[in-house]
Amino acid sequence: MYVCNEHIPLPDPDTVVWKYLDLSKFLDLLMARKLFMARSDKFEDQYEGTFSEPTFEEMKRLSINEPGFLDRYKNLRKNIVVSSWHINPYESFAMWQIFTRNNEGLAIQSTIGRLQEAMQPETRFEQYIGDVKYIDYKKEFIPFDNEFFPFLFKRHSFQYEKEVRIVTNVSRFNMEINEGLKIDVDINKLIERIYIHPKSENWYKRLVTELMNKLGFDFIIEKSDLESDILI
Repeated sequence: MYVCNEHIPLPDPDTVVWKYLDLSKFLDLLMARKLFMARSDKFEDQYEGTFSEPTFEEMKRLSINEPGFLDRYKNLRKNIVVSSWHINPYESFAMWQIFTRNNEGLAIQSTIGRLQEAMQPETRFEQYIGDVKYIDYKKEFIPFDNEFFPFLFKRHSFQYEKEVRIVTNVSRFNMEINEGLKIDVDINKLIERIYIHPKSENWYKRLVTELMNKLGFDFIIEKSDLESDILI
């Protein structure tokens, strides 16, 4: 379930967020009614869950009298799982390009408030939602007085992602996770609208509609704004 943490920065509940994904992942979400959260150390960015240089120097100083201090933070990466969402009032052409293939992707539109409500069915793990900050890892300091802070900072190179994250720590459950884990969600709260890939064929749009009807969902399916006809 979602848990509020006053130390983790969070956008306004009405903030619009998006998740871009292919059809197979979308169907898995609907059929399982579970949201996949990826293990943080499996992300492509090798800096995920690490610290900036000024922070690392401070941590090394503190570890002189506490030998296991650094190892504790290194091991944390394999126990933090993340679901990433994109903050934007509109569709993003870049996100379509990065996260979907073969013109057959979809985009889930939601809000921060809906994400919070959608987490309530999950009773095993606690979820936190935080805004990602983009910084210079050579110059700026990342606080380490909260276990989630290293996962809510990224390098300036990724600023185009405009990311907000759902994060969970499973370390106290003493469980091994491979690529990640799935958490229970209220699908009808999670999804406000669905957008079809702007370059998809008509048959694909019909297929998505038929599949959702068969699964008992009646989400609003929008035509991508990027697909609009030119006026001249």
